Amino acid sequence: MEKGFIGIDLGTSAVKLLLMDEAGSVIRTVSKEYPISFPKPGWSEQNPEDWFSAVMSGLHELIRDCEDKIAGISFGGQMHGLVVLDEMDRVIRPAILWNDGRTGKECDYLNGTIGRNVLSEETGNIAFAGFTAPKLLWMKENEPELFARIKKIMLPKDYLAYRLSGVHATDASDASGMLLYDVKNRKWSGKMCEICGIAEEKLAKCFESYEVIGTILPEIAEALGMTKDVKIIVGAGDNAAAAIGTGTVRNGDCNISLGTSGTIFIASDTFSVDSANALHSFAHATGRYHLMGCMLSAASCNKWWMEDILRDKDMQKAQQEIGKLGKNHVFFLPYLMGERSPHNDPDAKAAFVGMRMDTTRGEMLQAVFEGVAFGLRDSLEVARKSGLDIRKTRICGGGAKSPLWRKIIANVMNLTVETLETEEGPAMGGALLAAVGCGVFPNVEAAADAVVKITSTEEPDPELVALYEERYRTFRRIYPALKDVYKDM
Repeated sequence: MEKGFIGIDLGTSAVKLLLMDEAGSVIRTVSKEYPISFPKPGWSEQNPEDWFSAVMSGLHELIRDCEDKIAGISFGGQMHGLVVLDEMDRVIRPAILWNDGRTGKECDYLNGTIGRNVLSEETGNIAFAGFTAPKLLWMKENEPELFARIKKIMLPKDYLAYRLSGVHATDASDASGMLLYDVKNRKWSGKMCEICGIAEEKLAKCFESYEVIGTILPEIAEALGMTKDVKIIVGAGDNAAAAIGTGTVRNGDCNISLGTSGTIFIASDTFSVDSANALHSFAHATGRYHLMGCMLSAASCNKWWMEDILRDKDMQKAQQEIGKLGKNHVFFLPYLMGERSPHNDPDAKAAFVGMRMDTTRGEMLQAVFEGVAFGLRDSLEVARKSGLDIRKTRICGGGAKSPLWRKIIANVMNLTVETLETEEGPAMGGALLAAVGCGVFPNVEAAADAVVKITSTEEPDPELVALYEERYRTFRRIYPALKDVYKDM
């Protein structure tokens, strides 16, 4: 290996670090976990120092025997999280994460009093509970003394880039999820800053995802044994980074991610907004745009059901209990943390519906798999109504390793599902962005073309598609029937 490129994927439960050579081959990966806290029901927080400690520990393992070969480092990271620093660049309070649901009042104010039309005109999006701007309003109302100390507002991955480079920076894809960024025109929205009571200079300078923001700090280089000319490339939000890693880079390309959250990501050359703002209209790491539907609980639904409820970690064996696809009488609403796309309802709850005395454990697990697929299809239908003709998708994330779940996705959504040779998600995207920033590839598309390879496909079965079409129609009726009940709860 003449040169190495590092992608750092700052996830919700762990950071994944990936080392790639100049040909795009993965040399090594390392994962480090860190805690997440839930101080109150619906709240979700982490200590940014835990992220940095995990990254430094992981880097030591990742680059052993090749410390002097590293040329660039970039990032993919959990979006929307609020990291606030004081005038000494010290973290003021724990980061409020993407899946935190405390900002219902603030979202009602933004969408109702300020108005969805105003938000959409300024940012291309409306307020969702996980977005950054509502969190700032919550701080302003509930922690005014801390709010007054804010000198710099950052996103999770950008805090890591700052700790490695000393530069306050963000990128267009991640900034798109703050509700402070004019996505169409790729600049901060002065009006949204005014609404949130912050000065624009408190926001980091915004770059394209493949741009170099600086070099590694001398003391970090020394601690890791790296040379001092290692470039730090700003990186992208996790979904945009994952899209790079799956080659979802050209107009109409689609990618589904089955991680802690679930997303459907559709690349677009042009900026567009659906009439109901059900999908997010964000900047892409390519320098263009994308539409994205995000459900807050995807693979985490399986983990919750298997490990927390059944106290069973043998998912492979459990899947053997699943019977005929398309004929399950049990439905599952996958709203364990409320829901974002397309319902935008932090009060939504998970629910099993249709259980009988003869319902089996396998049928309930099958309902969980299917419920996530149905939830993702809700977003796909919005994209289809916008005129996009989507017939195939690539798939990534921990859930994508399940052949059964891939089959369910293909038939629920009536899409050809493509599996990749190397499925490393945002970490791979980060490494490719680092390589582009260091000049190995001329652009993001060329990097994806050179590295991303498809190994298998799952074609939809017309008979199963028809069965799931009928079940999806039933699934779509359950949430509206329970919506008012959730509010009362």
